[in-house]
Amino acid sequence: MAKSNQILMLALLLSLLVTSAIGNEKPRGVTYDGRSLIVNGNRELFFSGSIHYPRSPPEMWPDIIRKAKKGGINLIQTYVFWNIHEPVQGQFNFEGDFDIVKFIKEVAKQDMYVTLRIGPYIEAEWSSGGFPYWLREIKNITFRSYNEPFVYHMKKYAEMIIELMKKEKLFAPQGGPIILAQIENEYNNVQAAYKENGKKYIEWAANMALELYNGVPWIMCKQKDAPPSVINACNGRHCADTFTGPNGPNKPSLWTENWTAQYRTFGDPPSQRSAEDLAFSVARFFAKNGTLTNYYMYHGGTNFGRSSSSFVTTRYYDEAPLDEFGLMRDPKWSHLRDLHRALRLSRRALLWGTPTVQKISEDLEITVYENTGSDPMCAAFLTNNHTKLPSNITFRGADYYLPEKSVSILADCKTVVYNTQTVVSQHNSRNFVPSEKAKNLEWEMYQEKVPTINDLALKNKEPLELYSFTKDKSDYAWYSTSINLNRRDLPMRPDILPILEIASMGHALAAFVNGEYVGFGHGNNIEKSFVFRKPVVLKPGNNDITLLAGIVGYPNSGAYMEKRFAGPRGVILQGLMAGTLDITLNVWGQEVGVFGEKEQLFTEEGTNKVKWTSVTGPPPGHVTWYKTYFDAPEGTDPVALKMDHMQKGMMWVNGKSLGRYWVSFLSPLGQPTQSEYHVPRAFLKPENNLLVVFEETGGHPESIEITTVNRDTICSMITEYHPPNVKYWERSGGKFRAVVEDLKTGAHLTCPDDNVIEKVEFASYGDPDGACGNFYTGNCTSPNSIKIAEKYCLGKHTCSIPVERDLFDEPNKDPCPNIFKTLAVQVKCVVPKKN
Repeated sequence: MAKSNQILMLALLLSLLVTSAIGNEKPRGVTYDGRSLIVNGNRELFFSGSIHYPRSPPEMWPDIIRKAKKGGINLIQTYVFWNIHEPVQGQFNFEGDFDIVKFIKEVAKQDMYVTLRIGPYIEAEWSSGGFPYWLREIKNITFRSYNEPFVYHMKKYAEMIIELMKKEKLFAPQGGPIILAQIENEYNNVQAAYKENGKKYIEWAANMALELYNGVPWIMCKQKDAPPSVINACNGRHCADTFTGPNGPNKPSLWTENWTAQYRTFGDPPSQRSAEDLAFSVARFFAKNGTLTNYYMYHGGTNFGRSSSSFVTTRYYDEAPLDEFGLMRDPKWSHLRDLHRALRLSRRALLWGTPTVQKISEDLEITVYENTGSDPMCAAFLTNNHTKLPSNITFRGADYYLPEKSVSILADCKTVVYNTQTVVSQHNSRNFVPSEKAKNLEWEMYQEKVPTINDLALKNKEPLELYSFTKDKSDYAWYSTSINLNRRDLPMRPDILPILEIASMGHALAAFVNGEYVGFGHGNNIEKSFVFRKPVVLKPGNNDITLLAGIVGYPNSGAYMEKRFAGPRGVILQGLMAGTLDITLNVWGQEVGVFGEKEQLFTEEGTNKVKWTSVTGPPPGHVTWYKTYFDAPEGTDPVALKMDHMQKGMMWVNGKSLGRYWVSFLSPLGQPTQSEYHVPRAFLKPENNLLVVFEETGGHPESIEITTVNRDTICSMITEYHPPNVKYWERSGGKFRAVVEDLKTGAHLTCPDDNVIEKVEFASYGDPDGACGNFYTGNCTSPNSIKIAEKYCLGKHTCSIPVERDLFDEPNKDPCPNIFKTLAVQVKCVVPKKN
C-alpha cells in the first residue's frame, strides 16, 4: 500500500511539473491585431527581403541569407513557382535548384522567419506568372476567375504545397519559420475584367486558403476589398503615403513589396532607386503605424534558362541591396542596415507607445510614439517632405536640422541616431576583371541548316500560333514555304527589289530567302507585335521563304493571360509585277526548336553529334553554335561573361543554361540593357568547362570575355553635419546609451571578406562631388587629403578617418574656411599577400 502511495505521489508531482512547464511556455503560432503581428506571443518589427530560390543555385543560398541577416533582415519572402514544380501535369520536381524545403530550412537555420507567397499566380516577371503551360490547355479554363476548371487545379496545387510544408513542420505553430502565407497576388489590378466572377473568385480564394491551413495569417497584397479573414497589404514605392490602410481595425499595416528599383526589360535604360529614397519610404511607413516592410527584391538573382517573362532581362533586380552576384551593393545595403538598427532602437516605443502627430507646416511633421507611465518610452520621427529645401525644426526645446526629403529618427526623443538622407555608411563600385586563367579562348562553330518546307514534317495551311505551337518547350520555331515565280513576275529594273513583309504578333523573327539571311525584326515589352519589311532577292523558279520565329518568355500579367498570342500572322510579297502577293495561306512546313537544341549541342555528349570547325575568319553570324573550353577563373569572386559584341541568343556552361542574352537591343541611351551574364561558380569545374553559345543573328564570339566580379572599390562621402553612425548607440536593460565616448562623425571603410586596403585612389576634403568610382574635386580641397587618408587606411582591413578641420589643415592654411566641408575617399581593396 505504501509503495502504491509513493507511485501515486510521484505521478502527481510529475503532472504538476508538466503543467507548470506548459503554463510558463509562451504560446506558439502567429496572431495579429491592429498594431502588429504577434509571433509566439511576442510583438516584433519585421524587416523582410525577397529572395527567390530558383534565381540562384543552392550553393549560394547560405551566403545570400547570411548577408541579408547581417543587413538587419529577419524575414525572408519567397514565391512558390508552380511551373518549375509541376512542369508536366501530375509530375513534380522539388529537387536540386528547386528544393524549396531546403531553402526554407536554410532560412530557419539562420534564425529568420519566412513569408510564403503560394500564389499560385505570382507575376514575379516569371514566365506565365508561374502557371505551368499545361494549365493553358485545360478545356474551358479561364485563369484567375471563378471558373470551375481553374479553381479545381488551383486548390489542388495549393493543397499540395501546404501539405508539403506541414509534413516538413515548416509552419510557425509546428516550430518552423513560416509566419505568413499569401494567396493570389495583386488581384485588384485585374479584378474588374472578370466582373462578378472576379469578386466571387477572391472570396473563394481566401476561404479556400483558410480551409487548407489556418495556423498562420493569410495575406493578399494590393487587395483593397480583401475578405475579413485575410490581411490586405501594400505594394509600391511609397506605401506610407499611397496605402489607404488595412480594411479592418484589427489588421496590421504590412508592406509586401517595397520596390528597391525596377526589373528591366531588353531595350530599357538603367533602373535606379537611391538608398536615401528607400530609407525615407521605410522610415515614413514605420512612423505611420507600419511594422513590416519587405524589400522586393533584396536579392534579385538570375533568370536562368527560359524562366523570365516577356522581354525581361536575364539579370533580375540587380539594383537590389544584394546584386545579381550576391555582392553587397553599398550604400543601399549598409544604409538600410543602419535604418533597421535605428528602428530597432525605437522598437519598444513603436510597439507599445501611443502615437501623436504634429503638423508644423505643409512639409514638416513630427510623429511621436510615447508611453509616460511606469515604464516610460519615447521615439520620434521628424519629417521634411520638401523635395528640394532643407529645414530646421524645433522639438521639445531643441533645434534639429532636416535635409530635404528626409526623416530623422530620435530613438529617445532627444538623440538623432539616423537621418534617411545623410548616408554615413560606405559606398562601393562594381568591377569586372578579365580572368587570367580563362583567356585566349579557342572557339569552334557549327552552323544550323536553314530548312525548307520539304525538311519540315508538319504541314499546315498557315503559320501556327507560336505559344501553343512551342508549348513552352523552346523559344524557337521554324516556318517555311515555297513560291514558284517566272521571270515576268519579277521586277525588270535592277535597282528595284521585291519586299518581304511579315506581320508578327511577337516577339522576334529572322527571315531567310533561298537559304540566305535577309534580316531580323522584333517587338518590345510595350508593343510585342511588329511588322518586318526587307528587300529580298528572288529568282525565276522555286523560292524558299523560311522564318525562324522566337519568343522571349511567356506573358506574366494582366487579365486573360491564357488568351495571349504570338508569332507570324501575315506574310506578303510586295513589288512583284502582278502587284502584292499574299502567301500567308500558301501551306507552311513547321517545326518546334532548332536542331542544336534537340541534339543538346550544349552538353559534352551533344557536342560529339556534329562536326565543329575552327573560327578562323569572320563568323557566319546567323543561327550558329559556338563552343570553347576554359578553366575556372582564379580566386573565389563571382564569374561573368562579357558579351559586348554578340547579338541575341542563349548560353550554356557544362550543360546548364545561363539564360537568354540580347546585346543588340539597345536602350534609348544607345547601350545594351545587359552586357554581363552571371556564371555561378557552382556550375563550374576546376578545369575544362564547356561554354556553348547559340547566336541567332550575328556576333563575334572571339570578343567574349570571362571575368571575375568584385566590389573591392569602396568609398565614403561624409559631411561635417552628418550624424554619428547609428552603431554608436544601443539599448541595454531598457536604457538608451552611447557605446563609445567619442561621437564624432567620420569616414568608415571596411573591405569585403578579409581583404585589405592597398591604395587610396581618391581623397578630397573640401567640396568634392560625384559617386564612388567617379569622384572629382570641386573648387576647394585640402592638399593633405590623400596623405591623411593613407595614414589612417593603408594596409588595414577597416579604417576610420575623422572629419576634423584641424586634422587636414592648419587654421591659417585652410583653403576654404567658410564652407561646410565634405570628405570623399575612394580606396582599392585586395587579397592580403601571404608571408
